[in-house]
Amino acid sequence: MNIGLCIRIVGLLLMLFSLGTLPSMVLGWVQEDGTAVVFGQAFAATAVSGVFLSLLTQRVNSELQIRDGFLVTAAFWIVLGLYGSLPFLLSNAMQVSVIDAIFESVSGLTTTGATVLDGLDSLPQSILLYRQLLQWLGGIGIIVLAVAVLPMLGIGGVQLYRAESTGPAKDSKLTPRITSTAKALFSIYLGLTIACALAYFLAGMSIFDAIGHAFSTIAIGGFSTHDASMGYFDSELILMVASLFMMISAINFGLHFLVFSKRDLGIYSLDSETKFFLWMVIAATCITCTTLIINETLAPSKAVVHGIFQTVSITTTTGFASDNFALWPSFLPIFLVMLSVMGACAGSTGGGMKAMRILLIFRQGLRELRQLLHPNAVIPLKLDHRRVRPEVVSAVWSFFAVYMFSTFILVLCMLGTGLDFLSATSSVIASINNLGPGLGAVASNYAAVTDSGKLILAIAMLLGRLEIFTLLILFTATFWRP
Repeated sequence: MNIGLCIRIVGLLLMLFSLGTLPSMVLGWVQEDGTAVVFGQAFAATAVSGVFLSLLTQRVNSELQIRDGFLVTAAFWIVLGLYGSLPFLLSNAMQVSVIDAIFESVSGLTTTGATVLDGLDSLPQSILLYRQLLQWLGGIGIIVLAVAVLPMLGIGGVQLYRAESTGPAKDSKLTPRITSTAKALFSIYLGLTIACALAYFLAGMSIFDAIGHAFSTIAIGGFSTHDASMGYFDSELILMVASLFMMISAINFGLHFLVFSKRDLGIYSLDSETKFFLWMVIAATCITCTTLIINETLAPSKAVVHGIFQTVSITTTTGFASDNFALWPSFLPIFLVMLSVMGACAGSTGGGMKAMRILLIFRQGLRELRQLLHPNAVIPLKLDHRRVRPEVVSAVWSFFAVYMFSTFILVLCMLGTGLDFLSATSSVIASINNLGPGLGAVASNYAAVTDSGKLILAIAMLLGRLEIFTLLILFTATFWRP
């Protein structure tokens, strides 16, 4: 393992990340709200740290290996969360502690959307823009973005891409070269962001709100520029626009690329994961809307609109709110939070276990039932007319086991901080699935959680964003052996 090379790459990525403070610095300077200096200081601290680390290891020159990729990925997300908190700490407009600032930064970068802030409507727009931009950068994955830049600096990025993409995606490379793959993904991501912002603007949002919410919608993040989230706009059209783009962003971006390059929408209908995900969302939406209508929670027309929006928002792990779903009747609050366990499709910006894993577990279960009836038969597990290798199925079950064990341990830790069972369980589920809103004491925000609890949840967010194994592998003895 080449520690020096890893440090150098983290330095280069820090320099790249420092550019994310510039739009807010310019906006703060134009509006003269006193935040330009804050973002200037954050930019300088991040950029200088990156330059220092790069110069310190500039003579290091060797090929990046798979272990280095895992180390860089995990280290960079942790370092990024720390440096991303600087504007929150330095701003006089926000009176937050160090822990709160780190929590908000990690939540944004992991596209979780959990917040400790209140009074968003009174904060400077430069701060609000920075929060939204954090999610946008986290959505595409700063590592994937960086592999398009690192080759120009003489460092290959294949291992970084593999470490960032640990899910059971069918095609991790869309083009022959990894740099072209990163550029293709970023182009699709940027194009969807522009289309979403334009749609929001035409639906009635201001330019600032349209851009800010487009950032968090395509990133499946859930941060809003208003305390009432999407409910602030009181527009059914905006809710439907948001639902559409959340669904688009929850589908594998590799699939989007194939559809765009081949000009064939029929490709979506050929993908088993996409079909499974869409049917699950449709079924969950029907259950939600029917329950709201039967219980007379909302008028039938509003029940349909809010039911569709809230189900899509939670299932895709975006976390936008149009209504306080925690107060909805019957089983709906718990049902909606549990939907986030599945999450979005592999290769998307969403969180959760991913629909692909749930689909494979479901089909493996059916296969075992058939095997019981025909013990001597050879029954292969297939997906999209291709046989699924046994090691893939084994990896999926291993992920599920580690996911459940991690959730169980984290819930116990949160109970130890003093939270009640509902609040502790929902906060962990919302964090490890990168959802955001929970139930009970964390339904509106996480300000009531203790500092130790916020650190636990920040770890849960990182576990979810890096799909658990990328972070946990660093704590194994095998990883550090020569």
